[in-house]
Amino acid sequence: MSISLNPYLLFDGNTKEAVYFYEKALGGKVIGIMTFGDMPADPNHPLTEDMKDRVMHAHLKVGEADLMFSDTYEGMPYQPGNSIQLAIHPKEKARAEGIFAALADGGQVIMPLQKTDWSPLYGQVKDKFGVTFQVNVPEEQQ
Repeated sequence: MSISLNPYLLFDGNTKEAVYFYEKALGGKVIGIMTFGDMPADPNHPLTEDMKDRVMHAHLKVGEADLMFSDTYEGMPYQPGNSIQLAIHPKEKARAEGIFAALADGGQVIMPLQKTDWSPLYGQVKDKFGVTFQVNVPEEQQ
């Protein structure tokens, strides 16, 4: 029996912007985006116009990994992305530098890319949506 896990990121009304940002920054491919308004109407729970445009579920494929996204339901409490970090492991230093620079655009560098005991190039960056990424080039396997 196998199981797969993937990060699921929540946003407060700007999921579409986030999905397309990550698609470009990480070189991914959007598999699908479904809004709450795409679902059949429920007369017992009518949606506001804002809710119809919010993303119920989005799927982004990045290499072999799956990232999934959703907007919060209108009125639900929202805490920006400090509760999850994503670790990215590009094999090439140049790719790591490109990803890091794209995520840092409008964001905040926490730890600049540098050689560490475990990696030839590692750094941490919080992007403009408040999500923290660890960019880590794996050591070459002997």
